[in-house]
Amino acid sequence: MNDLPIIQKTHDLIKWYVPILNRLPRDHKFILGDRIVTGLYELLEGLIRARYAKDKLAQLAELNTQLDILRHQTRLLLNFQLLSDRRYEYASQHINTIGIDLGGWMKQQQQQRSL
Repeated sequence: MNDLPIIQKTHDLIKWYVPILNRLPRDHKFILGDRIVTGLYELLEGLIRARYAKDKLAQLAELNTQLDILRHQTRLLLNFQLLSDRRYEYASQHINTIGIDLGGWMKQQQQQRSL
């Protein structure tokens, strides 16, 4: 498959994260857990849509907001002691890497727009 690295990284994060979220205690699984899972899938779908869009910048900016929400939701899991420090670090590193890639993609689109 010839996906953009950011799409593959998001795919990999979903593969790792969703099974963990599915094991959350019932009182968190159906609120925070489901929101994170939905956000992850929407992020992946949004990245794929942006890849083929003519005007990518607005879509990428929205995805950047979604990623920030995901970052905060993941921190809440740690605060509620639903995620170990090790798993939090792993998830945070992946989210940050996706954020760096997304920022680079946005910068590239801004430069193309100004040409």
